[in-house]
Parts: sequence; structure tokens; C-alpha cells
Amino acid sequence: MRKLIYGMNLTLDGYIAAPGDDIGWSVPSDELFQFWSDRLEATDLTLYGRKLWQTMSSYWPTGDQRPDATPAEIEFARRWRDMPKVVFSSTIDQVDWNTRLVTGDAVAEITRLKAEDGGPMDIGGATLAGAAMRAGLIDEYVLATAPVLAGGGTPFFTALDTWVNLTLVETRTFPGGGLLTRYETRR
Repeated sequence: MRKLIYGMNLTLDGYIAAPGDDIGWSVPSDELFQFWSDRLEATDLTLYGRKLWQTMSSYWPTGDQRPDATPAEIEFARRWRDMPKVVFSSTIDQVDWNTRLVTGDAVAEITRLKAEDGGPMDIGGATLAGAAMRAGLIDEYVLATAPVLAGGGTPFFTALDTWVNLTLVETRTFPGGGLLTRYETRR
């Protein structure tokens, strides 16, 4: 059975995007960027909701070809292109870069994917992760909290019908005041 991990950058007040889908506050330090790149390398499959997919696919397919790309960005872009990906959307009809599109029941497909043999899967995008969270499918939460308050926007966590008990498994501080926390779901 695969492990499903939900991780993203978020503000101290819990938002992954400020109002207007503004993510300008989320530029990670070099060390945090390397953390995310290493996580990508250790992941077998990444699951995306439409909005996050459109954000990622608008930059990373050619991120390594930009004249100002750092070695870390070049490495991440290549890892991202090679990574098998699944996009869940009923509003787009085409994906590229080693990606499969699912237009049907996201929770049923995620449940099926989790039941397969294989390494960990990452899930990203508030709506998609929220559906998986409500269904009890998330095994680990990775929060890269930035020292900024957005005051509103897209929350990292969704409303739940019942609480979820977690166990803290890692904390790490990054330059600039970013704080990484990892929690596993207690079952």
C-alpha cells in the first residue's frame, strides 16, 4: 500500500495562496527549495488538482532552460518533467509531461492508487487534498510555514467532520524564518 503525503508552502495563518491566488509570498529559501526537490526525487507519483497543475505546468517544463535558472531549479525541473503525475479535473481535456488526466471520482481513484504497490505519492492543491483529507486518505502532512500573514485566501486545511489525530515526526527551521513540520496520521 502506498503512502499519501500532502505538503505545501503556507502562511503562518494557514493559507497556501493569498486572496486572488497570490503566491508571491511563498518564494522558498535555497535550503527549503532543495528540501522540496529531494522530496520530489523520493516520490513515485504526484497527484495534482487543476489549479496547482496549471501553475506548475506553466513554469517547470522549461524551468531548466531559463538563462537565470539555478542548479537547484534545473534539477527540480528535470525531476518534475520525469515524475509520473496524475491531474484530477473536469474542466481541462489535455495534459502533458508524463501526466495522466482523471475526470471521474477523485476519491475513488486516489483510493485505488493507494492500494497499489509502490512508493509514496504526493498530493497537491487545496480542493483535491481537501477531498482526500475528508475521506481519511492522507497519511502524512508536510507544512512549510512562512513567516507571513495573508489574512485570507486558499486554506491549507479543509473543514472536517471529525478531528484527525497526528504525530509530529520532524521539525526544521530554514533561513528566513521558515519552519518545516511533518506529521503522520495516527490510525
